[in-house]
Amino acid sequence: MQIDIFSDTICPWCYIGKKRLDRALAERPQPELTIRWRAFQLNPDMPPEGMERQSYLERKFGGAREAERVYAPIRAAGKEEGIDFAFERMTRTPNTLQSHRLIRWAERFGRQTPLVDRLFEDAFLEARDLGDPAVLAEAAAAAGLERAAAAAFLAGDEEAEEVRAEDLRARMAGITGVPCFIFEGRYALPGAQPPEVLQQMFDLAIQGELERAAAG
Repeated sequence: MQIDIFSDTICPWCYIGKKRLDRALAERPQPELTIRWRAFQLNPDMPPEGMERQSYLERKFGGAREAERVYAPIRAAGKEEGIDFAFERMTRTPNTLQSHRLIRWAERFGRQTPLVDRLFEDAFLEARDLGDPAVLAEAAAAAGLERAAAAAFLAGDEEAEEVRAEDLRARMAGITGVPCFIFEGRYALPGAQPPEVLQQMFDLAIQGELERAAAG
């Protein structure tokens, strides 16, 4: 089975969705599963250097108070998944292009998911700036990749246009928010759904492939 996951590295619901997928797979392991992480930027117009956090909250939500109202259900859902979101310690909101470039690079070495896990931890548990190349290179090393090679990759612009194109294709396909899980390239499930809903999608994808094989 193949699952393509459109997500952003600063999307808290994407982190929750990943944790719920982990639980679904722990309860219902899928042999020969391939997970591919796909790029979607919540803030595609973010300046390359990112923004000071309070300015970002003011622009996006109208201020910290309204942001806290939005984040309250996220905190509650995160707590259920063992995530203690460090929103109050965040000082910057990054442009996530560089982190998505790094995720595409990690795919070459079969280390996408470990890297995504580490990036979520850095962003949401440690309140680290994912726009900082040093933070990204350290995350790559923690995910089993070569730090120096990651730093050299980040210093260039390889995969940047591919990230932008992937984001655009997602929007043209009707994806307006993340996470969005695509099973076998055919069945889409938006949102951070509970494990039981994800497991229903496992069954749907498996049945669909069986029917296709029988018809072919």
